[in-house]
Amino acid sequence: MLYILPVLAALIWAGSTVVNRLAVGAIDPAAISFYRWLLAFVLLSPWLLPGVWRQRQLIARHFWQLFSLGVLGMALYQSLAYFAAHTVSAMSMGLILGTMPLLTLLLAIPLLRTRPTPGVCLGGLLSFVGLALLISAGQPCRLWAEGMGQGELMMLLASVSYALYCLLLKRWQLPVSTWVSLYVQIFCGLLVLIPAFLLAASVQLTAQNIPLVVYAGLFASGLAPGLWNYALAILGAERIAVFMNLVPLLTAVLAVLMLDEALHGYHAIGGGLILLGIVLAQGRLKPVVEPLAQGD
Repeated sequence: MLYILPVLAALIWAGSTVVNRLAVGAIDPAAISFYRWLLAFVLLSPWLLPGVWRQRQLIARHFWQLFSLGVLGMALYQSLAYFAAHTVSAMSMGLILGTMPLLTLLLAIPLLRTRPTPGVCLGGLLSFVGLALLISAGQPCRLWAEGMGQGELMMLLASVSYALYCLLLKRWQLPVSTWVSLYVQIFCGLLVLIPAFLLAASVQLTAQNIPLVVYAGLFASGLAPGLWNYALAILGAERIAVFMNLVPLLTAVLAVLMLDEALHGYHAIGGGLILLGIVLAQGRLKPVVEPLAQGD
């Protein structure tokens, strides 16, 4: 029964990618980025502020590390996705984000001094081919002639940002409790997002965009991490890591059902190669990082 928890978390995160597309034209990307974390911050405050006060000395000692994590995991990661949604389909966004586990393994080589194995090398090559098929709409030669689209580049940078976030969490091993650390990171992310929010063309909340903000702030930023972390504590990282690979698959299903997006052959082939590459890389290498709750 507990295995339903990571499945629900994956489903909520997949729905968040659909929300990214629904937000196009309904609310400025800088506005929804700020509002979602503001809502999460306000909702978490009654429960976490006492813990923040008790751990204030630890927080002060590690503030710049927490600030860096907030920039990577809260400000950059989701903001890039909201801007990318203007030109990239939800299905493609989900599949590109599916490269995150592999990027985490690859970045761990220089950051955590892990040694690449044949599985990591082969998995990286397969995922790279799948990503090339995906972002070129099945025509890899276009990448050489035209380069990567701005939206696809933003999504890839979003994946790199969160992969780096996970690795730094692992490397630093901050002595601050998990939820207090997340709360401070949200606060720091909000600080970074303020300038873009103030410069946005429109930050008005309407009947059309309020449900999108509520979903992003309440479900994707609060409920899903809670479900994932609870399952992680009970079941262990090794047992639930595979459930993260459900996110791109569920995103594709929701994109077809809710956004009427078409499923093309390059989606299936490219996405399949990306997931196969991840399986090969993780199957032959002991995980160097634990799967961490996403902030989207």
